[in-house]
This record gives sequence, C-alpha cells and structure tokens, in this order.
Amino acid sequence: MKKSRIGFITYMAMVIVALMCGQRASAQHTVTLTGGTGASYARFYPSEETKWMWGCENFGIAWRYYSEKPRFVGAVGVDLEYMERGFNMGWTYTSEWVDNGDDKKEIRHYKFYSRKVNTLMLPLVWQPHFYLARNRLRVFIEAALVFSYNLSSSYSYENDERPGGDYEWKVPRDNRFGYGLSGGAGFALLFGQVEVGFKAKYNFGYSDILKNRNKYYSNSTDGYENPFWYTPLRSPIDNLSFSLTVGWRFNKRGFNEWFVVRPKREKRLDNFNFSEQIGQTGGGSGSGSGGRSSGSSSSRHR
Repeated sequence: MKKSRIGFITYMAMVIVALMCGQRASAQHTVTLTGGTGASYARFYPSEETKWMWGCENFGIAWRYYSEKPRFVGAVGVDLEYMERGFNMGWTYTSEWVDNGDDKKEIRHYKFYSRKVNTLMLPLVWQPHFYLARNRLRVFIEAALVFSYNLSSSYSYENDERPGGDYEWKVPRDNRFGYGLSGGAGFALLFGQVEVGFKAKYNFGYSDILKNRNKYYSNSTDGYENPFWYTPLRSPIDNLSFSLTVGWRFNKRGFNEWFVVRPKREKRLDNFNFSEQIGQTGGGSGSGSGGRSSGSSSSRHR
C-alpha cells in the first residue's frame, strides 16, 4: 500500500476518534465509513478516442448533521474521500478497410494509453431523505459541491508497448486542484445506532486535469507520460462510484424528527345543504311580509 494511502487512513481514524469524543449523546449527527469501486472517464476537447476506466477504488468518511427541529427533510454534511480517477485514451491505431457497397469503410483498432489519478475529494453535501418501515429504512438522494486535490498519478500503455510508471507532475502542464458537482442516491438500514447501506453517485468535473494549450502547448520536452502532442483545450474527468456504507448515530434515542407528532387535519362533519339554506331564507322573508300586512290592517281598522 502506498504511503499516501496509509497517511490518509491514519488521518481518517483520527477524525473519527475526535468526532466520537467531542459529540454529546443527544447530538443529531452520524459518522459513516464508505468504500467501493467504480469507473472514470475524461471529456476531451478537441475530442479523442476514449473509453471508461473501470476498477477505480474509493473509500472515505462522511459526516451528516440532522436538524434538531424538523424545518426541512434532510441533512447537511461533508465527506472526505480517497478516489481513484483516470481515463483511457487511444494514442495510436491501425486501420482496416472493409467493403461497404460501392465504397470502403475504415475501421480503426486503437491502442490505449491509461492514466490513473489518486485524488482527495471534499464534497459539501445536502441530503434530502425519508424514512420507511417504522424508521428502520432511510432512502435518500444527495447533491454536492465537490473540491479535489490530486495526490499522485501513474500511467501505462496497452500491452506494455511503451514504458509506464509514476506520472511526473509539472506546474505549467498539470492541475493539482479541481472542482465539480455530484449527485447520487442510496439507502441505509438502521439497526439501533448502527446504519448499513449502499449508495451510488456521479461526479461531474468542471475543472481540467491538464492546463489548456494557452499555458502548455506541446509535449516536445516530455517523456512517455504525456501522449498528447498538443495539450487539449478541455480535459475534465467524471466519476461513477458505488459504495457500501457503515455508520454510527450518536443519538441513542433516535432523531428528533421521528418523534414529531404532526396535527391531523380535522374533517368538517357538517355538510352544506343548499336547499335547506334557501328554504330558511325564503321562510324568514315571508314572515316579515306577513307581519307588515297585519300591522297595516290593524292601522286601517283603528
């Protein structure tokens, strides 16, 4: 295991201990460990022949805060994740021409350059959710603003046609920092204070892994780590991840929103009877007229 991974795991353990020691028993918090796998993809402009890179590991820690007053449904929090990202890009190809009616069609067989990037991700999360099965199942969606830092990287060529190894970072060429958006969904099964679940999410990158050609033009001074003869104008990286989760709720009693009794809407028992109301109105008018007629007769008699 690389030193960066060992250091990251140690840091996460320290964060967990600090959070568990610093929280009150009644706090509306959870801390969750996550781990899984996924895929990554780069969106180059001008476009290149690319394909998904599968087998990208991810693991981390997530903290969520649930409002003590049920003003909204959901939680806010922050994650700290180690995530493998990267891309496969066709750096060369051979052509095969096949008959296609009167014309010939070119079929290209690409050989791919692969680059894997070890990244520290920091998503700021909003998590709407709802409960089922008497608060034993939480179903949620997530939306997050994501910041990232690229720790290290490695590269290889298909069939080892060229030497591979650790990627050399260059300040004029490479971006260490990045940002983007993410969205996902999942569920958690609640067993007392323990939560076990699954989630899937998609990270949409906005920043570029390579600085554009206005800052870094060609690879004339590079080695095999850079297969781009001309640096792309855009090179954001996307991720699709699937994770298992194991969490701990600090509140033994449960979240406050479980115990809020919402007032029931009272149904009107009386039905409005239009015919009856018309009859009452008409009867009142008749009585008034009769009274006035009687009074007039009495006056003439006197």
